Amino acid sequence: MPESSSSSPRVRFAPSPTGFLHVGSARTFIFNWLYARHNGGTMILRLDDTDVERNTQASVDSIFDGLKWLNLGWDEEYKQSERLALHQKTAWTIFEKGLAYRDFTPAHAGESEKSGAQGTWLFNPGAREIARAESDRRAAAGEPFALRFRVPREGGESVRFTDAVYGEQVKLAADIEDFALLRSDGMPTYHLASCADDADLKISHIIRGQDHLTNTFKHVLIFEAAGFTPPQFAHLPLLVAPDGTKLSKRRHGPVVSVTTYRDAGFLSEAFINFLCLLGWSPKDDRENMSLQELTDTFSLEGINRSNAVVNFKEPATTPEETFDSKAVWLNAEHIRGLPVEDLSGLLLPIVRGAGFNVTEEKMLRVTPLIRERIKLLRDVLTAADFFFVEHLPPYHSAELIPQKGDIAMAVKVLTRARELLANVEFKHDPLDQALRAAAQELGVKAGQMFQPIRVAVCGRKNAPPLFETLEVLGRETSLRRIEQALLKIA
Repeated sequence: MPESSSSSPRVRFAPSPTGFLHVGSARTFIFNWLYARHNGGTMILRLDDTDVERNTQASVDSIFDGLKWLNLGWDEEYKQSERLALHQKTAWTIFEKGLAYRDFTPAHAGESEKSGAQGTWLFNPGAREIARAESDRRAAAGEPFALRFRVPREGGESVRFTDAVYGEQVKLAADIEDFALLRSDGMPTYHLASCADDADLKISHIIRGQDHLTNTFKHVLIFEAAGFTPPQFAHLPLLVAPDGTKLSKRRHGPVVSVTTYRDAGFLSEAFINFLCLLGWSPKDDRENMSLQELTDTFSLEGINRSNAVVNFKEPATTPEETFDSKAVWLNAEHIRGLPVEDLSGLLLPIVRGAGFNVTEEKMLRVTPLIRERIKLLRDVLTAADFFFVEHLPPYHSAELIPQKGDIAMAVKVLTRARELLANVEFKHDPLDQALRAAAQELGVKAGQMFQPIRVAVCGRKNAPPLFETLEVLGRETSLRRIEQALLKIA
C-alpha cells in the first residue's frame, strides 16, 4: 500500500560534487528511488554544486559514472548553481518578514555557520538589534554583510519535527545559532539553497543520511519562515567501518567508492541488493532479492535506527577481502541467477579487455561451465583463463599424478587418452563413455583416469567438469596439451 495516499511523493537525491560517488550516497539514492517507485512517485536528481571552491568536474563525472552503472534512472534533473535567483529571492522574502537580519560584523560576514570558541557562538546581539533603516543605509553604502536567520530566542520556543526513522525530534530554539542564509558575496549557504530548492520542487519526503539530522532543525525554521510546510523527513543510519568509524573517503579510500565495486566485477543489481540490507530489512529474513522484489517490499518502516557495518578486512590480503563477504556472496548468487546469454555478454568485454581474442560463440560455451565457480565477474580471468590462452602457464608435473597412483599410472592414462581423443567424437556423451571404458580397460578408477587429463588440458586440478571442458577446448588443443604433459613427466 503506498505510504503517501494524498498525492504521489516527490523525492530527491542531492549530491555535492566534491569527490567520487560514496557508497553511503549511493544507498541514499537507492532508498529514494525505491520509495518513489514503490509509491508511484517522482525521483529527482539535483546536483548541489554551489560550493564553487570544492566542486570539480571530475567529481561530477564520477557521480554520474556511478549512477549510470546503478542503472536506476530518474525523472527530473536540476543543477543548484542555475537556481541562484530563487535562493536569493527566498532569503530576502525571509528578511522582509523580519525573520533575518544583516550581520556586518567582520568575523561573521563570511561563511561561518558557527564561529567562536568550540563552535559555541550563537548570535551577535549588536547585529541582531540594528534598526532596519540603519541596516539598509550601511548595505547601500557597500559595507559587506552576511544575511542571518533571526532564530527566536524568547519564551522557550522549541523547534520540532517527526522523523520517519528516529521519531519525535525536539530542540530549544535558543540553542540554535543565528545561521547564515547568504554569505557576504551574496552566495547562498547550503541550508538556504537546499530548502529553497526543496520547496520550489515540491519535495514531499527528504530521505538522507543521519548526519543531516541536526541540520533539520534549521531547515524546519527556513521552510516555515518562507511560508512552506516542511516535507516529511527520514534520516538513514550511517554506514560504518568494522572498527565503528564512519566510512570515510579520506580514511578508507577506494572501498567506499561505487566505481570500485563496478570495476571489481560486481553486478549492479547485486550491489543494490547489498546496500539495501545495510540499514533496512524486509522483515522476513530474505537477503537475495531482485530489484523488483526490493521495489515491492521497500518502506520507511523497514529502516533501522542503528548504524550499519560494512565488514571489509583492513588490510585486505586478497581482492575479495576488500569487500564485505555478504556483498561477495550476494554477487555470486545474482551471477548464478543470470541467463547464460546475459552473463556471457558481461564477461566477454572483461576477457577481451585482458587481451584475449575470444568470439561471442566461444564465450557462450564457456560461460555455463564457470557460472557456479565465480563470485565476481573479473574471476572469469582466473576461472576460465585456460580456455583462452595459447599456452598453459607452468604447473608442477606432480599435479599429473592421480590420487593413490604414481608417474607410471599418469603416463599410462595420458598415453591412452591421447590415442582415444584422436578419434572419438568430441561431444559430452561419447567422451564420457570412451574415457570411462578406458579406465576399466587400464584397471584404474574413473577419478584416476580423469585427473591427469584434467590437469593436462587445464593446468590445474580444480577446473570445470572434464567432458564439457574437452568439448569446448576441442580436439586439437586437448591433444596438444596432453602431448606437452607427457613430455613433462616422461
